[in-house]
Amino acid sequence: MKSLFKRSIFFILAVTAVSCVENSKPNYQYMPNMYETVSYEPYGAYEVFVNEQEAKLPVEGTVSRGWKPYEYENSPEGYATAKTELENPLPYTEDNLAAGKALYTIYCAVCHGDKGDGKGILVQREKFLGIPNYSDVGRAITEGSVYHVQYYGLNAMGSYASQTSIEERWLITHYVMKLKNDLEGGPERAFEAAPGTEPEENLMPPVNAEQTMEVKQNEAEGEPIDEN
Repeated sequence: MKSLFKRSIFFILAVTAVSCVENSKPNYQYMPNMYETVSYEPYGAYEVFVNEQEAKLPVEGTVSRGWKPYEYENSPEGYATAKTELENPLPYTEDNLAAGKALYTIYCAVCHGDKGDGKGILVQREKFLGIPNYSDVGRAITEGSVYHVQYYGLNAMGSYASQTSIEERWLITHYVMKLKNDLEGGPERAFEAAPGTEPEENLMPPVNAEQTMEVKQNEAEGEPIDEN
């Protein structure tokens, strides 16, 4: 009887121990620093770092993933050069124009207005004054100048380089130029074919293509056609 009781107690203890085991997590950690990284405060001071500074600047010459250097400097000369040389690399498609309109509504319409006439809600409330019209003859904006101003800002307008990506700024540029054209009463610009949507050449000739070509050639030369 005592033996059965002892066996029952041992069985219960064994089941209890096994039920608490989780294969994904060991019960004991002998060297936790080997696989659990020590966390540091971003601006904390620790002896393991040079000058005890945890936050470090990127290595000189580091370029962020997806970022491309902008060659034009923030100066009147840089603006003039970009205005003349820069062209929109994105195709003028219906999808790109729609995306540009959405971004324009978020970032630009509040000042420049939905139509690009410089009568946005902040202008109407007299928070900002002197917002130009996209069709102003004296400005004669181009794709390059629109992008340049988005990148660096101009006068009361700040830079949008941190809020938008390279592609987004070019999408906005498409829509700004569309508004300029509408204000000037120009003809609607035709959409371009999106990359990869051009019809492919049919490399397989139709059935009896050679016979069809021979018949047409005989007809052109006035020779009788053998229909057998």
